[in-house]
Amino acid sequence: MSESTTVLISEEDLQKRIAEIGQQIRADIGDAPVVLLCVLKGAFPFLADLSRAIPGEVLVDFVQISSYDGEKSSTGVVKLKKDHDINIEGKHVVIVEDIIDTGLTITHLRELLMTRKPASLRVAAALNKFEARTHPAQVEYIGFDIPNKFVVGYGLDYKERYRQLPFVAVLEGATE
Repeated sequence: MSESTTVLISEEDLQKRIAEIGQQIRADIGDAPVVLLCVLKGAFPFLADLSRAIPGEVLVDFVQISSYDGEKSSTGVVKLKKDHDINIEGKHVVIVEDIIDTGLTITHLRELLMTRKPASLRVAAALNKFEARTHPAQVEYIGFDIPNKFVVGYGLDYKERYRQLPFVAVLEGATE
């Protein structure tokens, strides 16, 4: 069976929701600078759009942490591949994630970052797959709740493919 995609969330709907999230982040944090901490690789399109949607001063940094190895399901082991460079102590930090599914990765990252004493720590996720949750995950800003299907596009990949799609799509016919 060959792979095929079906659009789940359009580019227009993504952009509209991201604008709302940007305004909400600024309202919650006030006038203070915001550090957006992007979880690579998948969250980079969301980071780019979200950083433009937040009025005022925004700083950007990156981490790479994963419980996937290019496959469709979590390995259950979280690995920190790249740490952030900005000192986040005393700063308002928003972790920018592409998708929250099992909750394992974001729970691990939140625990790690809290030891670094930010003034506040929030999570913004473009997508939330609540049905897949196996770990409690605190997520303050959710773009869209989606069904427990394998999705690609808007930074999400399958074996490094499909990231460039400007929309989110369900991937059918992919093999493990």
